[in-house]
Amino acid sequence: MPRYHQVVDADLVIFDNDGVLVDSERLANEILAVLLTEAGLATTTEQSIATYLGSSMERVRELAEAALGRPLPTDLIDRYHDELFDRMGNELTAVDGIEAVLDGIGDRARCVASSGSPDRIRRSLTVTGLLDRFAPGALFSAAEVERGKPAPDVFLHAATSMGAAPERCLVVEDSPAGVTAAKAAGMRVIGFAALTPAARLDEADHVVSRTDDLLRALLS
Repeated sequence: MPRYHQVVDADLVIFDNDGVLVDSERLANEILAVLLTEAGLATTTEQSIATYLGSSMERVRELAEAALGRPLPTDLIDRYHDELFDRMGNELTAVDGIEAVLDGIGDRARCVASSGSPDRIRRSLTVTGLLDRFAPGALFSAAEVERGKPAPDVFLHAATSMGAAPERCLVVEDSPAGVTAAKAAGMRVIGFAALTPAARLDEADHVVSRTDDLLRALLS
């Protein structure tokens, strides 16, 4: 039986960024699918979401090169970021209802731990008006640690930096890789099944598909 985990029982709430705070996953994977297809690995947006959602770009490169059987173009990641940043200003929005979630948990300590680069995290939160809802120094990127998700490194880095024990952290994640990473870090996890089928997040302690359900899961 899935369990609710009250936010009042956690010392720190850790939010993934893409797909949880900002509605960027479809845009990002649309761009990635085009670039991978151009590189010779035919990929649709849906296939990109299913395969790479929640992964760091180094992990994406590793998986894509294994499937392709040869290295990707050296400029692919730079081209990906350039196009993504270019389109963010006009197309990126906050996940519907996430402001109410952030406001609803009050002054509980919170941070962001994302597979995205530090620049991508800050830009996306700025564009969507969410940056001010996190304290200075509360944004953490997989680029700052040795291994990206599904390894637990970025979550452990966030917890240590914020002064919280892993078992006292509650993570909100939308990807299988992110859920696996959080569980490997010894943290409790709420899976947010927006683009990902709930069945693929079954390792999480609880799974929701809407932000109003997410707030209830945090507070019930």
